[in-house]
Amino acid sequence: RSVVTSGKGTSSAGLTVAAVKDPQGGEWVLEAGALVLADGGVCCIDEFDGVREADRAVIHEAMEQQTLSVAKAGLVTCLHTRCSVLGVMNP
Repeated sequence: RSVVTSGKGTSSAGLTVAAVKDPQGGEWVLEAGALVLADGGVCCIDEFDGVREADRAVIHEAMEQQTLSVAKAGLVTCLHTRCSVLGVMNP
């Protein structure tokens, strides 16, 4: 399994998980980001130099712990991020 994303305009929610309201039920649900979707595979981040410093910290946590602890919109859980991260940038 692999996921490709661009570093330009990427947010920590896009890399990890976002809390969104379900349009049908109106309840909060978690939407997986690139690192969670790549669990068991590879997450390729193009233009890695475009990722903000705060968002890079999230990537470091995910790579070190192999999990993401999430507490958003009253939802508390731990998601696996057991993936290799390939960051690519221009010189």
